Amino acid sequence: MLTCTLIQTKLFWEDAFTNRQMIEQKINSIKERTEVIILPEMFSTGFSMRPEQFAETMDGKTIAWMKQIASNKKVILTGSLMIEEDEQFFNRLIWMLPNGEYGCYDKRHLFAYGDEHNHYTAGVKRCIASVKGWKINLQVCYDLRFPVWARQCVTEDKPEFDVLIYVANWPERRSLAWKTLLQARAIENQCYVIGVNRVGNDGKNIYHSGDSMVIDPLGEILYCKKDLEDIFTIELNKTHVDEVRNRFPFWKDADSFIINK
Repeated sequence: MLTCTLIQTKLFWEDAFTNRQMIEQKINSIKERTEVIILPEMFSTGFSMRPEQFAETMDGKTIAWMKQIASNKKVILTGSLMIEEDEQFFNRLIWMLPNGEYGCYDKRHLFAYGDEHNHYTAGVKRCIASVKGWKINLQVCYDLRFPVWARQCVTEDKPEFDVLIYVANWPERRSLAWKTLLQARAIENQCYVIGVNRVGNDGKNIYHSGDSMVIDPLGEILYCKKDLEDIFTIELNKTHVDEVRNRFPFWKDADSFIINK
């Protein structure tokens, strides 16, 4: 079993201090035992195109805050924020462990429709984390529209990952695509999919309805919350993943491929 908590929340526009305070209060309110806490994309600022003013470094305040929360709560804490590194800016998802070690995933597909490609540098490799025998593929928002980037690669005669996580700032006006594609990723990869989105208006008055979701390997929706802030904890069952793949071994018939980076 793997216990995950989704935090669907409003965000204060370009205000990292206030967002950290607000999110910490929400984390402190969690009463259930949990192992992974998932925050939205750019949880410290909202989906801002001003990294020159608001990006932090990997030794900045928000990374230090994530280390402290993960250590104090003995959880894995994940979400993305704007990071400056080597004179470039990245929309970087952090996978922070309780011991202060972390993994990183830089968003591969930058949202040109929102000018993201003119402010950030695209990532070049996937990040698949390991927790208690689970393999977890970490992705960010617009990556959802590109199924090859999330596709299972069969290694050692078994699928590559068991859970696919998307953190997002996905506007309500395209919520049908969000919900449909999350289900599709679960069905085609025969894995759990977790999508964590923000709610409320951002600094550009773009409304986000949340619609954070948990979907099982058959495409069944286990959780979906629209419009409201919410904190939801769910236990994922590894046996269920294995049973689905054994009963319907579609993954064995998949095409082999290599992604050109």
